[in-house]
Amino acid sequence: MSVIYRTTMDPTKGELLAAWMPKQSWFEGESTLSLRVVGGFRLDDPADEVGMEMILVLDETPQTPVLYHVPLSYRGAELEGAAESLLGTSAHGILGTRWIYDAAVDPVWQAQVKALIAGEVTAQHQNDSHVLDHSITVSMNQGTPTQDEPIASIIRRPVAGGKGSAHARAWVSAPLSHAENSADFGAVIELL
Repeated sequence: MSVIYRTTMDPTKGELLAAWMPKQSWFEGESTLSLRVVGGFRLDDPADEVGMEMILVLDETPQTPVLYHVPLSYRGAELEGAAESLLGTSAHGILGTRWIYDAAVDPVWQAQVKALIAGEVTAQHQNDSHVLDHSITVSMNQGTPTQDEPIASIIRRPVAGGKGSAHARAWVSAPLSHAENSADFGAVIELL
């Protein structure tokens, strides 16, 4: 199960996200961000090499704050062929240098999302070691053809009550806030 280290990262995830997000085609804000993590969960790598975190972050810069879903993968070495998806490197206080990627391109992330949807693995708590997160749900779309190899796709702008697209085979929903008793769930990943 996920081990969450209580240590430093330099630069922090927040600093890397604030520099990287405005450069993405799906981002709709200003170049200066005020980000706050409001939710998320983790997945385990069976080989215990890659960290995977689904982060729900609220950009509070605009008058109406905007919610984004940014899954990250953390690696102890470069991921070959993924330079365009690299947020940057960070000095982790225990693990050393970590390469932090937009997880969409990470084959370990793709495999573990598919395993989550298939019911083979369980989501982990975002901030606590060795704790399952039972609030993460999977929904299946029964009428979708399954001839091609499925691809996990990120829903970058989740909304309360949101589901996967009409072509999605399945989708993963998560609470869109850390607030206690939050009834705001929305799809954050879909399997196409």
